[in-house]
Amino acid sequence: MELSVFNIKGQETGRKVALNDAIYAIKPNDHAIYLDVKLIMANQRQGTAKSKERSEVSGSTRKLGRQKGGGGARRGDINSPVLVGGGRVFGPKPRDYSFKLNKKVRQLARKSALAYKAKENAMIVVENFTFDAPRTKDVVEILKNLKVSDKKTLFVLPGADKVVYLSARNIERVQVMAATALNTYKVLNADVMVVAEGALAVIEGNLTK
Repeated sequence: MELSVFNIKGQETGRKVALNDAIYAIKPNDHAIYLDVKLIMANQRQGTAKSKERSEVSGSTRKLGRQKGGGGARRGDINSPVLVGGGRVFGPKPRDYSFKLNKKVRQLARKSALAYKAKENAMIVVENFTFDAPRTKDVVEILKNLKVSDKKTLFVLPGADKVVYLSARNIERVQVMAATALNTYKVLNADVMVVAEGALAVIEGNLTK
């Protein structure tokens, strides 16, 4: 598969880049994608939710009524979960939501996500670029030139570029990241990927080791 290379003015440069079939032409594995996205989302959870059980609620431990003969359900102290202000039954406790996923499965998930984007023609390759100083207008202009202003866009650069990041930070539905930090969720969450030419080699190096 080949894609035309554009400049940041939205013009074709006359050059084309060949995408690695081992990444962009594979049959996507939906289950691997599901597992990797689940892992990414689980790792973002704080896991600090906590409620008090009956032993932790402040209150007297005196039994409120007799065991039998009261005409109602038996109950113990005022901290009972059946009473207002009592403890909670099986409430949340602090926990770690992360889990292990094999490296090859995560790699397959990223390949599958990129394969989907390639098949949907949702990848645009541009020449490597940077700015002299952070200017939001510069990124807005690129989006207009590439005709993706109305889409959720992910810029993928060969490496971390603080100037480009700061330029795009205030634009809604636009994200900038280095190719080394690319993950399955970010790829799938974007409507279109604008990939710098140099980032393709970095992605290929990470996924074909």
